[in-house]
Amino acid sequence: MKQKQHGFWDDVKKYRTLLFMLTPAVLFFLVFAYVPMAGIVLAFKQYNYTDGIIHSPWNGLDNFRFFFGSGDAWRVTRNTALYNIAFIIVNNVLQIFAGILLFEVAGKWFRKITQTILFLPYFISWVVVGAIAYNLFNFDVGTVNVLLKGLGMQPVDIYNTSAYWPVILVVVSAWKALGYGTIMYLAAITSIDTEMYEAAEIDGANIFQRIMKITVPNLIPTVIILVLLAIGNIFRGDFGMFYNMVGNNGLLFSSTDVIDTFVFRSLTTSNEIGMSAAAGFYQSLLGFVTIMLANYAVRKYDKDRALF
Repeated sequence: MKQKQHGFWDDVKKYRTLLFMLTPAVLFFLVFAYVPMAGIVLAFKQYNYTDGIIHSPWNGLDNFRFFFGSGDAWRVTRNTALYNIAFIIVNNVLQIFAGILLFEVAGKWFRKITQTILFLPYFISWVVVGAIAYNLFNFDVGTVNVLLKGLGMQPVDIYNTSAYWPVILVVVSAWKALGYGTIMYLAAITSIDTEMYEAAEIDGANIFQRIMKITVPNLIPTVIILVLLAIGNIFRGDFGMFYNMVGNNGLLFSSTDVIDTFVFRSLTTSNEIGMSAAAGFYQSLLGFVTIMLANYAVRKYDKDRALF
């Protein structure tokens, strides 16, 4: 007797509950990620409000020439890439260290309380973080300068000195992301077979040897996946962080302006819609090429650990 083959709609009916649960996520990305892609045509048009998106005249690559000819393209690209590289390295190292530390420390309640304390900054809005930074670094009444004056030292004009801000932004990013990343790495560590630790302990391995020979090697797949996902956004700055920490302070743009803040400022101050769309398209293209190259490099090293 010939067995009846299952068709597409049979699978849909069978997995309808799971598909229903998946629907909100699919709709979210469809509406906010795929539909807006149609706006890419603005990068190749001389947009005006009278004609609208469809009927505005085409201008070829003029918006890209304007963007690269402005002298800002290299600066914002460099800042965006360097900041994200620093965030990836510093954040992951600190998160791995904190995850291992929490795993090895004794005391269930101490671990839970520490996780909660580390996780709290993740939920603080960048608007609030920006306000905290202003109250810390303000030249006249900021906590830092008040302490310096109290110690008989000269106050530091942080908001007018761009050299301080790469360090400040990297530290703030690490502080805010530490708890979330720590929990992900801690979850990966707890999934490691405990028999390996027990066998190593029986063989006389101390805690540092167990970490270096068991924990760290087993964390490599998780690190690769998280780093690959982060590399995909290496040319996409955290607009909330940069805008709320720096604002429209032109004295700091040389070291803090990223592609996202440049596009926002171009739209709000100079109304350069075409150039802003060109910069956004350039940013997306860089991100796509970067993730493809990174995934290719991982596949060459270990095919099983690549994203695709």
